[in-house]
Amino acid sequence: MTALFSIRDLHLSFPDRGRKPLFGPAPRIEVLKGLTLDIPEGRITGIVGESGSGKSTFGRVLVRLLDPDAGQVLFDGKDIASLGEQALLPLRRDLQMIFQDPMSSLNPRHRVWRLIAQPLRRYGRGGTRGQAIEALARVGLPAAFADRYPHQLSGGQRQRVGIARAIALEPRFILADEIVSGLDVSSQAQVLMLLKSLAQEMGLTVAFISHDLSVIRHLCDDVIVLNHGEIVDAGPVAEVFENPRSDVTRKLLSAIPLPEMDDSWFDA
Repeated sequence: MTALFSIRDLHLSFPDRGRKPLFGPAPRIEVLKGLTLDIPEGRITGIVGESGSGKSTFGRVLVRLLDPDAGQVLFDGKDIASLGEQALLPLRRDLQMIFQDPMSSLNPRHRVWRLIAQPLRRYGRGGTRGQAIEALARVGLPAAFADRYPHQLSGGQRQRVGIARAIALEPRFILADEIVSGLDVSSQAQVLMLLKSLAQEMGLTVAFISHDLSVIRHLCDDVIVLNHGEIVDAGPVAEVFENPRSDVTRKLLSAIPLPEMDDSWFDA
């Protein structure tokens, strides 16, 4: 398998604001501790771990919302960890993110079509109402939704708008960070089926952050288990879940129910 991302000895730390001394800089808390891994192209990779494991921080480094302290983040062979913002700008359209709470990323003063068109205009790829409607159709929303405001949509519909905005740029990589945690069970299933279908249709590489191992098992091809900023398990989902190498993975598997789900739950 070809790696879209190759991460080498990745480190990131944050200042410990609770222990700031009277003089000098605050001590730092190391969040990512020398991560080294590949993320295969065209596959869905799950990133799991307990709260504080560093999974969301790692995801934000992948799309360069956070700058690492040290190490390499090779995206298609180019080290984006060392690029300045000007040099990074042409690559940003290939690195898209779907947020956990769509209301925090959707401007409530703009109609849906403008929210989808905005990144298209920014990257010189048009940005017309027609393009926005096409993107809405790809996520199963009718054209009439183009003129609605975010507050007029349900949680599942808002998340579909977030997905539409991410895929409108035809990216190569999407980071999906806990995107169904705030939805009801029915909406969760619909959004996950949509994401899986779009990933297959568009040949997307997806990093899917979640605490729900049953979703990871059915949605993802590969999984990375983090614990205190270190990788404790990684590999194909079936292999890791059936033969976990780490006590942390075994604890996660035993702590979270993994019901025998009907595979047709993910059928369109």
